[in-house]
Amino acid sequence: MKKLALLFAGLSLFAATGCSDNNDTVLEAPLVGTWQPLKEVVTTVETGEDPVSNTITYTDCQKQTRWFFSADSKGGKTNWGDTATPGQCAILSDIKFNYTYNKEGKDVQMKIQGIVEPQNAKVITLDDTTLNLAVREETQDPTIFQTRTYTFKRVTQ
Repeated sequence: MKKLALLFAGLSLFAATGCSDNNDTVLEAPLVGTWQPLKEVVTTVETGEDPVSNTITYTDCQKQTRWFFSADSKGGKTNWGDTATPGQCAILSDIKFNYTYNKEGKDVQMKIQGIVEPQNAKVITLDDTTLNLAVREETQDPTIFQTRTYTFKRVTQ
């Protein structure tokens, strides 16, 4: 009977500890790729005040905009928008940048051609199909902080 009790205790201990693997890693999809923006949320925080957020839903023309991040740390953004002619879309701007991505801190820094100060961003969500990227915007007033959080879906070219 003692052997049975010891066997039961051993099995209970095994079941309680389970078969945990300390090498559990969360796989994150790569930032590299082409991304289509679906919407953005602009959050403004003034010192001592509650945050105010506004959602901007993109038109079909604006949804043709593409952001891309290449493996060689080069990126770009081709902005599409509505023209004066109803139903027609056009490229409004084509922006190139170099970027660095710190996976551990989820920080992205974009150095846009022709602009001295880099843009700093934080990856909020990144998986095979979705990217949420919060881009910090500089304001003229040091008591006002503003962030644009873009929601993207991955597209294949």
